[in-house]
Amino acid sequence: MMVKRVAMVFGVVFLLVGILGLVSSGGMSMGADPAPGMLLGMFPINVVHNVVHLLFGVWGVMAARSFAGAKMYAQLGGIIYLVLAICGFFIPTTFGLIPIGGSDIWLHALLGIVLAGVGYTAKEGMGASAPAAAQM
Repeated sequence: MMVKRVAMVFGVVFLLVGILGLVSSGGMSMGADPAPGMLLGMFPINVVHNVVHLLFGVWGVMAARSFAGAKMYAQLGGIIYLVLAICGFFIPTTFGLIPIGGSDIWLHALLGIVLAGVGYTAKEGMGASAPAAAQM
């Protein structure tokens, strides 16, 4: 099912991004004012930001085990990332905790659109149709 695959892919990618952020030079700072490090030269990161990515990753991998879990992950995760994109315009450091401004705004918007789109259009039987021979 597509929503389970999306949850797994997003979960693995979030885990990799969280790990990459933790091992990069700037990812070990706690504050977001000013942004302590840049992941891939584009995305501001800090330890809290990386932990959030790791948590979203674990959630995605665990959610991918069932249709209902994956659907909820995609729907709720999509809403969270859309809200983060909007917040990035107004509170780009989330009150000094996590840098979410700059390039993160557009990335969060894209993640939110994809997750919400998949989550809110998911149907349990999608992608699991029977072979033509078995339908006779």
